[in-house]
Amino acid sequence: KGKHIVFLIGDEEYRSEDSMPQLAKILAVHHGFKCTVLFAINKETGEIDPQTLDNIPGLEALETADLMIMFLRFRELPDDQMKYIIDYTNSGKPIVGLRTSTHAFFYRKNADSPYVKYSWQDKEFNGGYGRQVFGETWINHYGRHQQESTRGLIAEGMENHPIVKGVDDIWGESDVYELTTLTGDSKPLIMGQVLSGMDPKDKPNPDKKPVPVAWTKTYTGEKGKTARVFTTTMGHSFDLFSEGFRRLLVNACYWAMGMEDKIPAKSKVDFIGPYEPNKIGTGKHKKGLKPSDHKLP
Repeated sequence: KGKHIVFLIGDEEYRSEDSMPQLAKILAVHHGFKCTVLFAINKETGEIDPQTLDNIPGLEALETADLMIMFLRFRELPDDQMKYIIDYTNSGKPIVGLRTSTHAFFYRKNADSPYVKYSWQDKEFNGGYGRQVFGETWINHYGRHQQESTRGLIAEGMENHPIVKGVDDIWGESDVYELTTLTGDSKPLIMGQVLSGMDPKDKPNPDKKPVPVAWTKTYTGEKGKTARVFTTTMGHSFDLFSEGFRRLLVNACYWAMGMEDKIPAKSKVDFIGPYEPNKIGTGKHKKGLKPSDHKLP
């Protein structure tokens, strides 16, 4: 009680606008956290629209946040909105990032913005927000997209890490992302085994060795304050059907906020109400929804 988690949601492909409200409900109902979910919003209709790249209203909620959970892709937010994100990032408070958050920002129009360096391919601030904060930027697909799924295996030596407590099975339709070298003090937590198909019973692809799909690290911001960071490159909306993946995310939130001693033996992660995400793909989001449609009763 008393801990506030703020979600930033805006990706055109992986249906984070379906999955992250469900995760927020799990954290709120089963674990007692206050959760605020902020979406990419169409400026004309007020509807949730992941294809609106330059508008996430309500970011002032980060001023009272104890944890920021980010699922963004190629956003170019106006400076007054971006300031809230960067102020939080420099505050030393924890951050959790999913899937496309390794390439959360992409400045194509506003070249004079003070936040241009956070672009995913920035050369001077190497790799932008993704590589600096989360440990890597966008490289490529490693598993074949929508043809090879991911089996998550606990990394050697990390079996007793609090984030994997009670986690015994992770599988998702996400393909494994390619990495170069994880930056800073990144520590791989979950290795992604590339399966030869889209069924959890499919055999591993023998030509592709496992690579990290979840890790922990720290980030020291411009004010010298250091934050705990958890990153996973999984995050396809159907990944949330994996109880192990949901538990991994819930435990990561506890750990990020320094509450690892409060992680249950097996965190409760039952769905709150129906979970019926749309299939992934640009333009395939549910139309006509507003943030209030996700509000808990």
